[in-house]
Parts: sequence; C-alpha cells; structure tokens
Amino acid sequence: MDQEIEIIQHKAETPDEILRIALKLFTTKGYYTTSLVDIAEASGLKNTSGIYHHFKNKHIMAAQLYANIFDSLNISIDDIRRKSQKSSEQLHGITDLFFRLTDDAPEVMQFLLILNLKEFLPEEKPVMETAAFIKIIKIIQAGITAGEIREIDPQLANAYFFGIINNTLRALLTGALNKKADAYLSQTWLAAWNAIAKK
Repeated sequence: MDQEIEIIQHKAETPDEILRIALKLFTTKGYYTTSLVDIAEASGLKNTSGIYHHFKNKHIMAAQLYANIFDSLNISIDDIRRKSQKSSEQLHGITDLFFRLTDDAPEVMQFLLILNLKEFLPEEKPVMETAAFIKIIKIIQAGITAGEIREIDPQLANAYFFGIINNTLRALLTGALNKKADAYLSQTWLAAWNAIAKK
C-alpha cells in the first residue's frame, strides 16, 4: 500500500509526464471529449487530485502544451537558421524537422496541424503569428531578396510552400498515406520548393 502511494505521488510530481499524456489524449480523443479523469487514469493516478497539484484545469494544460510546443519549435528554427545562410537550406531544414516530428512525435504534429487550436485556445496567438512562424516568413523574405525565391508576397509564398508540406503531413497523420513520413520527404520538398523557387 505504501509503495502504491509512493508511486502515485511520484507520478503526480511529474507535470511533464501528465502533459505528455494529455497531449496524446487530446490528439486521439479530442480536446472536448478528454476529461481530467481520463488524464488521471492514463497517468496511473487514482483520482484527479494529482493533476490539480500542477494544473488548475484542462484549459491550463492545453495552454502549457501550446507554449511548450511553440517554444521548442522556435528554438529548433533558430538552430536551423544558424546552420546555413541560404533560405533554401533553412526551409529544407524546417521541412526535415516537420517530417521527423511526424514520425517521432506525431502527437506534436497533430496538435499543430489537426486540432483546431482556436476553438479551445482562443486567447493564444494564431499559429502564423507565433515567433517560430514569423521567423519562417523572414526566411522567405530573405530568399526573395537574395533571388532564391520568386518575387511574390512572402505570405503567399509561405502559403504555397507550406500548403504542400502541411497537406502531405496531414495525409500522413490521418492515415491517408501509409508509409513513414521520411518516405515522402524528398518528393514533398521538391514540390514545395518548386512552387516558390525562382526559375
């Protein structure tokens, strides 16, 4: 009995683990159909008190997931930008990142691409206004200035490029494409880059 209590208390002391489980449930069951009881059960907790120790409610959990995912994405994009000066190489690195996440952390990509975040996190910035995606627009603007990318509106170039990337990833995440994401990376990159590259 004491060992069981110790395990429960230990699990209750890991908010990151609770968030990981919440993310999995939000992306498989849906945000509104996932309850705190569901999260507690999947976390190995006897009741929701272990969750309340860290999170006041489900909305705060979703907001924390949003912050964590976009902070990580922002850091990853900074790393990619530091490795190369060319916009084409930076966009290729971001594409690689998204495809790798689709294979290795599908819940993260489902959170970004499948869930309607505005529906349950209306107070958060739209995805395109987050620091990570503002940096992507800057990469595209730099590519236009350098002559790598056609002279079109940067937002439109972003829509063309990531429209192809995102539609492929959505097809993977929903099971419409049945191989690993990596199997589609080259073809998708070429199609997306050719949509915006200066010929």
